[in-house]
Amino acid sequence: MTYTVALTGGIGSGKSTVADAFFRLGIYVIDADILARQVVEPGTPALAAIAEYFGPQILTSEGALNRRALRERVFAHPDDKSWLNALLHPLIQQETQRQFAQATSPYVLWVVPLLVENKLYQRADRVLVVDVSRDTQLHRTMQRDQVSREHAENILAAQATREERLAVADDVINNNGTPDAIASDVARLHALYLKLASQAVSQEKS
Repeated sequence: MTYTVALTGGIGSGKSTVADAFFRLGIYVIDADILARQVVEPGTPALAAIAEYFGPQILTSEGALNRRALRERVFAHPDDKSWLNALLHPLIQQETQRQFAQATSPYVLWVVPLLVENKLYQRADRVLVVDVSRDTQLHRTMQRDQVSREHAENILAAQATREERLAVADDVINNNGTPDAIASDVARLHALYLKLASQAVSQEKS
């Protein structure tokens, strides 16, 4: 299997900004959040199952998934969250494997927000954590999603802590500054990952 670097970080940490920087260097990016959206697009069996389980109010007037309504529902009802995970995780896993098989770059960047929570870091060769302060997370989440501080704090409370993420990290990018500041970190890590991926290929052949 292709050498895999798992990228994770809490909400508002800037995972997408970092992933985009690797993508511009020619690296194949597999984003679990994007896959999660694709498997519930209008017309998919998963969306039909969700509408049947939660009721038609879980859909927008255009027939798409009302993500905010779904988030609020599963946040308040753990049983509903378990049902949703049981439906979606196998579909996302299947699509993830399909995309891994398509990858042609020397290594793959696998973006997984819940890497620590779901203990998926064991499936990666290397773990890269995008780290920011709690205040930065709250500020960015409130600004981006137009939610209250209380709502943002509830989201953070449901995720792994910074300490838990850093405990499984092989590499860390500090993203408390401007997006421009991460370019040098990404370039340095890209060179490292190319080297590690090459070594892994050599070991497989020997």
